[in-house]
Amino acid sequence: MSAKDADVVVVGAGLTGASTAWALSRDGVSVVLLEAHPFGHTLGSSHGSSRIFRRIYRDPVYLRMTGQAQQRWAQLESESGTSLLRWTGGVDHGRHRDPEGIAEFLAQQPEKVDHELLDAQEAEGRWPGMRFRGPVLFHPDAGTVDADLAVATFLAQAGGHGAHLAAETPVERIDVRGDSDVVVHAGAESVRARSVVLANGPWMPSFLAGSGLGIDLPPVRVTRQQVFHFPRVEPDTTWPVVVHKDAMQVFALPSGSDGGIRPAVKVAQHDAGPIVDPGSTGALDPAAGDRIRGYVREWMPGLEDVPVAAATCLYTTTADEDFVLDRRGPVVVASPCSGHGAKFAPLLGHLIGELARGRRQPPPRFAIDRPGRRAAPSTSSSTLA
Repeated sequence: MSAKDADVVVVGAGLTGASTAWALSRDGVSVVLLEAHPFGHTLGSSHGSSRIFRRIYRDPVYLRMTGQAQQRWAQLESESGTSLLRWTGGVDHGRHRDPEGIAEFLAQQPEKVDHELLDAQEAEGRWPGMRFRGPVLFHPDAGTVDADLAVATFLAQAGGHGAHLAAETPVERIDVRGDSDVVVHAGAESVRARSVVLANGPWMPSFLAGSGLGIDLPPVRVTRQQVFHFPRVEPDTTWPVVVHKDAMQVFALPSGSDGGIRPAVKVAQHDAGPIVDPGSTGALDPAAGDRIRGYVREWMPGLEDVPVAAATCLYTTTADEDFVLDRRGPVVVASPCSGHGAKFAPLLGHLIGELARGRRQPPPRFAIDRPGRRAAPSTSSSTLA
């Protein structure tokens, strides 16, 4: 068994772990990143060519964080020479989304986010092929993030800064020897470090439960979500990213390469999906496809109603839909939960890296033991990304 020393070991190479390795290594911190699967795998929550970036949150904490994340995405793009974000603007609408209430909230915030309220007719004129009922909130600082390319870019930059990256290296055991002394065992590799970051996404609950570390996560629910890609009737039409909360919660955004060679839109229900074990295989649910096809026919007639592709990803959902970012001794727990963490990736990498180095206290909002976090996760979510 080989042994080496590092300042920080990062477990998991999805968006969270990869961004943390980048943030630490670019500051000169020695990093070992261990991933149980091949880099860029599709088993978890960080794959795909298209995820939503948006500034609109009816919550001052997340609203502020979106601005900080936007700056760090720009930093990553500049340093890597890689374009990761595509700006399309975004809309929020639906009976249960309250666009007017969101606009009123935004107008009261010290950090100004550009936005405008449209009526349904104005919105349909601006985006032919989409249907609206009631007010529509538009905000220009929204678009898509290429998650696949972002993970690859984080890893390439981290490696360029000297991080040791090991794929297909599952962690078997973590021995805590003190507040700044931990040994991580992964097959033939053992790494002694000052701290370890657990960024293993939907595998984290079961890993911690059997780890003996004595860290009790808030209740979480791991579900498999299905997404569907529908070709545009008019290929040259440009649509914004969409959050729609009516009879069900739906998001839609340009598909990127996941939708094939024709321009397509990725459409999915946010508040559905069976509870699963991470990494398990399962057939796509025909009923989910039927629901989304019905939605497309009613609300997006500018799309063909037969999807050209479908895929799955995993949500790890807390009861309050907040992230879990905390530290216990030398162990940092990093779980940007509930289907809205991707947009924050480079900011979270920085924050988690600061936790791992002992340069920051855990944010009280995201603490494991924050009062009220022990409720069971709801079967439906309200935070849409």
